[in-house]
Amino acid sequence: MLEDQYRQAKEMAERFAVEAGVPLFYREGEEAVGISRQLFLSDSMVSEAVDIITSQEDPIGHGLLHVKKVAVDAGAIVLLEDRQAWGDEGLRRITVLAHLAGILHDIRRTERQHAQRGAEEAERLLGAFALDEGERQAITLAIRNHEAFQPHEEPDDPAARLISNALYDADKFRWGPDNFTETLWAMLLPRRIPLQVILPRFLQGLDSLRKIRETFRTETGRRYGPDFIDRGLLIGRNLYDALVEQNDPEKL
Repeated sequence: MLEDQYRQAKEMAERFAVEAGVPLFYREGEEAVGISRQLFLSDSMVSEAVDIITSQEDPIGHGLLHVKKVAVDAGAIVLLEDRQAWGDEGLRRITVLAHLAGILHDIRRTERQHAQRGAEEAERLLGAFALDEGERQAITLAIRNHEAFQPHEEPDDPAARLISNALYDADKFRWGPDNFTETLWAMLLPRRIPLQVILPRFLQGLDSLRKIRETFRTETGRRYGPDFIDRGLLIGRNLYDALVEQNDPEKL
């Protein structure tokens, strides 16, 4: 059964992830991640955005867990970047805006030009939120800017730039261990793609991960992002080798 193949491969990936260890971001940035998570869980606008995503009939490509992780990590990046520049209330507000961008960034994941389409849908939804025009524009621009290997707009406003870059980096953190423990299976299972189809392209996918190492946009992302990617590459290579050893690709 295809589901059994996925389950066994996912369990192998999870074991390799344990062996690869916890990314440095979660150890050295533990306090910021904790504060971000508390804000995420306590803010009413964030809860409303989560409810919108949860109620979608067609689930987003990476799943609800993905966008929650992106949101919390984007908030933590905001907190780590510059606590002094904004003041406590300003920093809290920017963190919440980063959370909203994170929750909504994949709302049109299954569509062509999903970043642009997602920004348009987010702009429509955010009209009902207690945000001013500048805050809505910052969120939608961040969503528009979050795709890898695509041109992006660098906003003049420092807060908008921080939100945009934090969203990008937090999303690309997921290209590390999560790519093999969660994202891959969330995308494959609904499409019922056999492992025999993806295995020949697996190493090419690892090359794409290597390229993302050089694209992080915040100082925090440049410090911790490559560590995520390197751990993901280790997991991916171990998983590939294990699948090749365990299965004849022609018979998967």
